[in-house]
Amino acid sequence: MTWRKRTDLAVEARQLWCERTGRAGALAGVKERKEQREGYEVTEVEVVDQRGAQALGKPVGRYVTVELGGLHRREGDAFGRGARVLAQMLSGLLPPGKGTVLVVGLGNRAITPDVIGPAAVESVLVTRHLVEQEPRYFGSFRPVAALSPGVLGTTGMESGALVKAVAEDLKPQCIVAVDALAARSIHRLCTTVQLTDTGIVPGSGVGNARAALDAQTLGVPVIAVGVPTVVDGATLAADLLEQAGQETDPRLLRQLDGGGMVVTTRDIDQQAADLAKVIGYGITLALQPQLSMEDLQMLLN
Repeated sequence: MTWRKRTDLAVEARQLWCERTGRAGALAGVKERKEQREGYEVTEVEVVDQRGAQALGKPVGRYVTVELGGLHRREGDAFGRGARVLAQMLSGLLPPGKGTVLVVGLGNRAITPDVIGPAAVESVLVTRHLVEQEPRYFGSFRPVAALSPGVLGTTGMESGALVKAVAEDLKPQCIVAVDALAARSIHRLCTTVQLTDTGIVPGSGVGNARAALDAQTLGVPVIAVGVPTVVDGATLAADLLEQAGQETDPRLLRQLDGGGMVVTTRDIDQQAADLAKVIGYGITLALQPQLSMEDLQMLLN
């Protein structure tokens, strides 16, 4: 059985393909483009057919990666610029229309690297009840509902089943799901946000994958927003050995991989809180484009 480095990021899957094949050129079935927005680097990897899906191990769809390293470095207006660029990229993935959006924060609050989803929901402006009860004052707002379904170990229920039940009741136009991911590189931890229109597999960031949340399982488009908060231990060991010019033993790496070890940053508490807040603000700006950052700070603080 062949062992492969693990990543949930399409941009890293593209890099791993180049390393495995020894080719750095175009990849059949995959398109890639880069740009600068709000001072941040944005990379879009589009898997256009099954050739690309097989090469990268990712479903057909769009994967947008935003590098938010400036947020950790506390650069000027890093938070505001980060929220705006996430709003811009999310807006490009949302289906047309102004119907209800269900924002789902996936993850376990008791595990810090897995808290991104539930924490992000706390910074999303929830409006569905206001639009329905007071349309005179809030009729211009898009209806937004939020849900943090928890995890199987604390609720006894699959998060996917809870999301499906709520979606069947609310009948949203789409779902935006936020979760933690795993990266191949330690340099991407809490500095990268991936947005995709292919849905998400809850728990993938901490190696406890559950049933997928996507258009097929939920019946509506699912936009996933993910932040890598961990690196798989075996993947990190392989990269460090290669950088040192040492050969890797796939058998030993498989043993390490079987131990379920993951690595995160020492200041994961603060970084997770920062990323969760900027994601929540970005989602709200995308869904309520009439609001400014100042408006959000007044409404959410």
